[in-house]
Amino acid sequence: MLSLHDNPLPPHEGPNRREWLRVGGLSLLGLSLPELLRADDGRDKPGRSPEPPALARDLGATTFGKAKSVIYLWLQGGPPQHETFDPKPDAPAEIRGPFKPIQTNVTGVRFCELLPRTARIADKLAIIRSMATDDDNHDVSGYWVLTGYPYGPGSARAIKPNDWPYFGSIVKMLKPSERLPALSSVWLPDVMRLNDNVTPAGQTAGFIGKQWEPERFVGDPATPEYRITGVALPPDVSVARLDRRADLLAQLDRHRRTTPTDAWDRLTHHAFDLITSGKARDAFDLRKEPPQVHDRYGRHTWGQSCLLARRLVEAGVRLVHVNWPREGGDSAVDNPLWDTHAGNADRLQDCLCPQFDVTFTALIDDLEQRGLLQETLVVAVGEFGRTPRINAQGGRDHWGRVFSLALAGAGIAGGQVLGASDKTGAFPTQDPIRPHDLTATIFHLLGVDPHGMFPDKTNRPHAITKGEPLFRVLGNRPAPLCEPGGDPAFVPPYDDRKLLDTDFRSGKLLPCSPPSREKGWRAAPLFEAARGSALSAKAIGGAVPHVALGFGHADGAALPEVPQAARTLLAQGVRSGRGGQHTFTVRASGGGASAEYFDAVFAKHFTCRLVLFRFADVTLNPENVQELASVEFRPAFGEPKAFTLSKFFGSTTPGANFSIGNGLGVAIVVARSTAGELKPPVGPHRAWVEVHSAALEFSPRPRDESVVE
Repeated sequence: MLSLHDNPLPPHEGPNRREWLRVGGLSLLGLSLPELLRADDGRDKPGRSPEPPALARDLGATTFGKAKSVIYLWLQGGPPQHETFDPKPDAPAEIRGPFKPIQTNVTGVRFCELLPRTARIADKLAIIRSMATDDDNHDVSGYWVLTGYPYGPGSARAIKPNDWPYFGSIVKMLKPSERLPALSSVWLPDVMRLNDNVTPAGQTAGFIGKQWEPERFVGDPATPEYRITGVALPPDVSVARLDRRADLLAQLDRHRRTTPTDAWDRLTHHAFDLITSGKARDAFDLRKEPPQVHDRYGRHTWGQSCLLARRLVEAGVRLVHVNWPREGGDSAVDNPLWDTHAGNADRLQDCLCPQFDVTFTALIDDLEQRGLLQETLVVAVGEFGRTPRINAQGGRDHWGRVFSLALAGAGIAGGQVLGASDKTGAFPTQDPIRPHDLTATIFHLLGVDPHGMFPDKTNRPHAITKGEPLFRVLGNRPAPLCEPGGDPAFVPPYDDRKLLDTDFRSGKLLPCSPPSREKGWRAAPLFEAARGSALSAKAIGGAVPHVALGFGHADGAALPEVPQAARTLLAQGVRSGRGGQHTFTVRASGGGASAEYFDAVFAKHFTCRLVLFRFADVTLNPENVQELASVEFRPAFGEPKAFTLSKFFGSTTPGANFSIGNGLGVAIVVARSTAGELKPPVGPHRAWVEVHSAALEFSPRPRDESVVE
């Protein structure tokens, strides 16, 4: 059972609940309510501004407080501006990448073809193309985006008590939810981690105190067993019994009134609210959604987290922060999350954009259909962008000089683009924006004066932000519409299969070269393209589809000379390869003229191997690879059997990196293994291996919880 984890970040300062209970000799309610359920009732808060700020006349005055809620989509790792909202089709290939721009439904605005669905809702979006932090570190750049204040000097990889508060903590203090004050600021589905268990600064309440931490619900909403514990009565505790325990707790309170325990009182009050109210329990119950809604969002962690975010704002939660989730085995590799140092194009096409494009549009459409979009601000942003130039491993590296983000919903004028980058997507050329301008915009739309103040634990005032709201993307201006381009079939909804077409029912084999973006099995040489070749691969259809690897596919053809070391192969790249246990299994049998011919010729002069490999270069040609593991297998004529190769990739040393490089792949190789002249017996010269199915099972390398910085 997945549960709400109790304080996954540094421990609570001062006396905690367990210490108070030990002193009083009572057990709080007899319930396991996590410490994360801290909030405030929102009364008499310093820095709250019931009126619009003086600077926000005209347009600002009409948009101040338009948002009742915020859904903040944190695209951790840093999405590439070139392959999302700021394509550069006129740049050289090593900068523009392999993908084309497409027309959105707003005249003159183009996105990358990896976002065809998002292009169809561009009239609801405001795109910023000129955000910059000028810092290329995940921790430091992310800190600025998440708090609105730059970090420094030094590294932000470790959380410190004097960190500037995450903006959601200030929202919790100054603008708590009226309907669910105990859930004013919620964080899903995990804390922010860098490699392994490194939890960087910028995601905590910092110097204002732990009572303002966002409520972190750690778990995977995509799993059937997903439950949130701590917000329901145990079976043996009735409401009446709960009331009696509340009376006992009140007696304890009277004995400790001289002790400064405001945070404890606030926690207790809202703990009772959560337990006795069905709103929180209902909001987290994804089983109440119809199957088609789950399908629309995508049945993966990101999709179901965004669906849960919609349910939470619908229930009255003020701010829901949705982290882009880590996949199993993606720690200590060179392209985790959106951090695509290697295989940028394949990672985006196979994993990242299919999830973002489908789920983001589902969220926007769903909010609009429910009448929630006009009162919910949606923000999609990462900590920085990616380098203009693609590196030797087909990846893009960290780039804080310019990046893009998207806004939608309450107070946002859709169909707008603010700012621009240069011709290579390297630096802002118009309207440079800083992260504090984004946080100022969020506070403004929530009805909090961004020029106001908030108190720390000693009641010293601090400026909420030093930024200015982005008034140029606010309002209600109609966008000039047009027919959008792009093909959603090019970016099908995400699935987590490591291999495609595992039963060969497509009947299609692709050549190993020249390079192409098509996905599926590649073979060399292909029978159709090299009929005179000694060995070749051919897709066979019919009731039992398979691939034949061998010779003599044409009836009556004489056996050509088969030189020593001649070979044919069938291969496919692994989708989003990761560190962990890889088990490659094929079902194969021998085929050809006869069992006798197969045993006399094929079994004697040829070997069959299963191979796990790493591509040697960015062309992803399976004829040019670094073999990581292989095993020979010997099929029997006419008797399909399973053959397996299993190998663990990745260091078990904490923090050690396993390089994905240009990508991982699997192959079946048939090769001549004997020397000298091959003289087959008289008769039809046909013999091959029939590959009926191929599958790759993956078990991720466990996260190293001992590594904490």
